[in-house]
Amino acid sequence: MNIDFPPPSKGTYNNAGSSRKLCNYLEHEDMERMEQGIYTEGFFNLTDDNIYKSQVVKDIDGNIGQLMKTDAKFYAIHVSPSEKELRAMGNTEQEQAEAMKRYIREVVIPKYAKNFNKGLLAEDIKFYGKIHFSRDRSNNELNMHCHLIVSRKDQTNKKKLSPLTNHKNTQKGTVKGGFDRKNLFRQAEQGFDRLFNHKRELTESFEYYNTMKNGSISEQLNMQERQISDERKNTDMQTGRNTDKQEELTENKVAYKQDDNLSNIQSVNQENKKEDKQSFNIPDLVLSSALGLLTPDVSNKGEEQIPMKKKIKKKPKRGRKR
Repeated sequence: MNIDFPPPSKGTYNNAGSSRKLCNYLEHEDMERMEQGIYTEGFFNLTDDNIYKSQVVKDIDGNIGQLMKTDAKFYAIHVSPSEKELRAMGNTEQEQAEAMKRYIREVVIPKYAKNFNKGLLAEDIKFYGKIHFSRDRSNNELNMHCHLIVSRKDQTNKKKLSPLTNHKNTQKGTVKGGFDRKNLFRQAEQGFDRLFNHKRELTESFEYYNTMKNGSISEQLNMQERQISDERKNTDMQTGRNTDKQEELTENKVAYKQDDNLSNIQSVNQENKKEDKQSFNIPDLVLSSALGLLTPDVSNKGEEQIPMKKKIKKKPKRGRKR
């Protein structure tokens, strides 16, 4: 998550006068989208959506009590998610826009108020947001980001609030409190991950980026060691998942083979039983060469066998000897 504070300039970001020029710039994308028949997002604050530009200008320009002519009257803030973060926020532009407004209301503004170290809450901050869906000079597929206009004074028009001060948490002197920008970036990133259940890699974190850019040599070396350790863990986890998947495929293949073998065995047994049954049902006919008769199988119990008379040879009569 990239959060930055554009420096005041003499052009669009001139914050010493009216906020009208910046508000006009923030509406330029709406005209292009309306010509193409694409929906647009109006200005929003902590509680309301689709606020008119005239209301924004009136509210910001009217909240400048006790400020000098050359003092800053408001500050601009850019909140720009990465492509991975945008995918975690939704699948369509409208889903991502709703998620962005939720993120601003529930994370960015509360953390912004807290980092002044003055006991402020989100309700104490006067701000308006405007969502843009494209970005010039970008080749990314997803480019949605949010512009914030934050009043220099709080809602009561009494406390001066400057996120560009170099004081962080001072308790003595004319400046009380201050503002910790690094802490804001860190907290906003952690809040995003919790809100959208986003798994952030080390190399995509503010801690890594800040250390590699501004840290000492020893801090950078320690960060590189953490990076190597995390990459090794991710590789081991990926290897473990692939191994588990391969084992599962092997187990399934063995199970399928066993099932096929069992099916084949059952089929063979059924065929054998069928053949045995067929051979048992065919009458066994015994050929009697002596009698030329066909004797039915004894399995035909319903039929009675006809007894055959035994042929008796007659003894020749013995004649009397004369």
